[in-house]
Amino acid sequence: MRSDHLMAHSLRDVDDSHAARVGFIVSKAVGNAVTRNRVKRRLREIVRPRLDEFGTGSLFVVRALPNAAEAEYSQLATEVDDLIGKARKKQNRGRRTRPQT
Repeated sequence: MRSDHLMAHSLRDVDDSHAARVGFIVSKAVGNAVTRNRVKRRLREIVRPRLDEFGTGSLFVVRALPNAAEAEYSQLATEVDDLIGKARKKQNRGRRTRPQT
């Protein structure tokens, strides 16, 4: 899943007894250490109140693309919301059960 400034990967862990886990990848392509840390802090603050939207056993990774440093906070928040929505749809598609015979 991809947006203008972010890319996300989601997975439901086989052992779904743990709380949702979220990781962040901000490479040197985003900028120097100060810029990378600012992007990480923004993403953490954006995701923190949305953790309840993930089910138990969810694994979610957000990768900042090189142009993420120029994005406004509100723009990143909108993109994170869109990516979370896409991830939830993807996980719900994979939860189909086999009909009982």
